[in-house]
Amino acid sequence: MALRQTMNLSQNLVITPQLQQAIKLLQMSRLELESQVRNELEENPILEEAEVLREEDFQRTKEAAEATGENAESVKPEGTTDSVQDPQKQDEFEWESYLETQHKAPREASHGNEEIMNYENIISTTQTLHDHLYWQVKMTGFGEKEEKAADAIIAHIDDDGYLKIPLQQISEEEKIELEDLEDALSLIHEFDPPGVGARDLRECLLIQAKLLEEDTNDLVGLLNHHLKDLEKKNYEAIAKGLNKTLEEVIEICKIIYAMEPKPGRGYAGADTQYVTPDVYVYKVGDDYVVSLNEDGLPKLKISNYYKNMLKGGANPSGDQKATEYIQEKLKSAVWLIKSIHQRQRTVYKVTESIVKHQREFFEKGAAFLKPMVLRDIANDIGMHESTVSRVTTAKYVHTPQGIYELKYFFNSGISSSSGGEDLASESVKMKLKELVAKEDPKKPLSDQKLVDLLKNEGIDIARRTVAKYRDVLKILPSSQRKKYF
Repeated sequence: MALRQTMNLSQNLVITPQLQQAIKLLQMSRLELESQVRNELEENPILEEAEVLREEDFQRTKEAAEATGENAESVKPEGTTDSVQDPQKQDEFEWESYLETQHKAPREASHGNEEIMNYENIISTTQTLHDHLYWQVKMTGFGEKEEKAADAIIAHIDDDGYLKIPLQQISEEEKIELEDLEDALSLIHEFDPPGVGARDLRECLLIQAKLLEEDTNDLVGLLNHHLKDLEKKNYEAIAKGLNKTLEEVIEICKIIYAMEPKPGRGYAGADTQYVTPDVYVYKVGDDYVVSLNEDGLPKLKISNYYKNMLKGGANPSGDQKATEYIQEKLKSAVWLIKSIHQRQRTVYKVTESIVKHQREFFEKGAAFLKPMVLRDIANDIGMHESTVSRVTTAKYVHTPQGIYELKYFFNSGISSSSGGEDLASESVKMKLKELVAKEDPKKPLSDQKLVDLLKNEGIDIARRTVAKYRDVLKILPSSQRKKYF
């Protein structure tokens, strides 16, 4: 063996920190991007938020300046301030104007620009399940020992109203006797809402059954021994087990279906989750126009102060480390701005390509969605499929048909039995949902019957695919959809 030197030419892909940041920005949602930009503005002194000036505002101000004989170039557009302000001017305040505004009659003030507090629009805080339970403990007249045990149990009740933590564990954690906890729990079971503090569904329903002012022997027997059959709506098996007629069992089941399986549901917060679109699609004439939503997203620019400092080749202190720090932050700032611009361009190009491929959807709705995969868009815009996948993740588009996630437009195809164009899986799901909605509740359609009906409409689909789509749509099997009343 001998040692020798050789030279090889090869290409390697190196994932630099800057490239990792660009990829990360690409897959961020709009809110995450806005938060990231705000953080960069705080951490990087080179970055500044550029003020967006509307052309019409500048033009209007310029014309007004020319009309009064002022120098138009020296006039600032509306809403802007001088970079160096006079400290004395900052302290000046027109107290007379302020007092005059405050003492205006309510009718006069309502027509001005001052906003008046409308107390009818103030929303009070909602009472939580735990607040309601703690209040009942105080109102029930518990002793100090009982109240401590009840409070410990309530603290472990979840938002659905169930106690999922064993009493033995609570006893060890809170240093409370197990017997005291059991006594307190039996009292909590009498609290409102009915069924609160139950450890499982059976106990929850049994607690509610005890509150009924009628004979509940058969009802309790059904809950204790035939709960599984009730979940499957197997009324025949329940009737056989209880030695009752089918009609009698159905009457008992009506009572159970009127109970609340999640006692805490009435106190659950109903917070609305709002979606901010990343891009808008408008119809202008016969064409569709794509517009990025950049409202609230800070516009970044490089600080002129640090830029001029680097141009001069030194900083005021002459510190070499400070200069290197500024140069490093400048590179980071420039890369961030370029990455954001690249992200916005990519989102725009992907949306524009989607509009081109799914024009019928924008015209007529979801029933006319076409089969489309990532490769179709990637080939159209000249990018890799992984890039398209990142761009469409957690990004939303506002369309004439509503707001949709960009991933919504990618569907597998279902072949047509008539030999026509393939149908998108989302369109097939909608047809399946329509068929189930129109069925006779007493004679629900089986999966095979749904297959036959879809074939009559020219959709060639397997029974297992129908079952899969039904699960996705959260539609129960025909045996569980059957209604006797």
